[in-house]
Amino acid sequence: MLRIQKHLIIMTALVGCFAFVGCGGGYVPSTPKPSSYAITIQQLATRLGLTVQKAGDPYYELKNANNRVLLFTYENGRVYVNGSSVCLIGAVTKSGSVTYVSELLVPQIRGHLISSYTPPVKTTPSYRTATGTVVIDPGHGGSDPGATSYSGYYEKGVNLSIARKVASYLENSGIHVIMTRNSDTFIELNERAEIANLANADLFVSIHCDSHPKSSQNGYTLYVARSASWTSKKTAAAIEQAMAQTGLASVGIRNQDFRVLVRTSCPAVLVECGYLTNPYEAGLLYDSDFQDRIARAVANGIVNSL
Repeated sequence: MLRIQKHLIIMTALVGCFAFVGCGGGYVPSTPKPSSYAITIQQLATRLGLTVQKAGDPYYELKNANNRVLLFTYENGRVYVNGSSVCLIGAVTKSGSVTYVSELLVPQIRGHLISSYTPPVKTTPSYRTATGTVVIDPGHGGSDPGATSYSGYYEKGVNLSIARKVASYLENSGIHVIMTRNSDTFIELNERAEIANLANADLFVSIHCDSHPKSSQNGYTLYVARSASWTSKKTAAAIEQAMAQTGLASVGIRNQDFRVLVRTSCPAVLVECGYLTNPYEAGLLYDSDFQDRIARAVANGIVNSL
């Protein structure tokens, strides 16, 4: 019996050492750092056109004139939209008095808001004006779907959506834009490069999304040919820097002799906007607002490089 009591005393002392710093310092609670995909409850409400009505951790209520969203932020808590359970709350991080949730909740909740919902008015960012001809190439298309996302949709559609947004921003900056495709059609790789060559373009930018066997792989990547010109490298660097504002991680600038990069006479860059095989990025890349964020960054990088 005495031996058991001694063991209990030793175990209690060890637990005390794990709970307190150096067995003599103050208690230090774990405060995990929010991920790059984390947004506050207030930011979530703003993105959805809602206001925070109640904030009594772990219960939050977001409302507007037509919708009521309830968030239960404890482990395996659920999200309710207008009385119906729509999804799990997912990753929740607390930093001090601020609660962070995954940005992936935005498209998940938005799809269940009633049709009269009007998203917040977005201001168009101002770019400095530039001149020149830029060919924007939405990768894949038609019979070539590209990568399949974690959620089951195809890369070709996301590429086209982002490319159209990039083109719109560039045109607003005074740049002449040519799209290699503007619909769900198949364009052969050599033909894409030839479009730029025949137009005597100043720049060729191909828009893609990435995939990887490991679902944890994430981030955006810029590619130039191994024999790329200084202008190609400068443009890739400008786009990479602008893309940092999206919240995605950078995989960096890499060299690869993709056919559309080596067969174009003008400077050429290929942008992989993120990994469709990553659950978080697959959700973000399917969201129109996040596509717009990427497109603005790509366009900003292009304009800054011209």
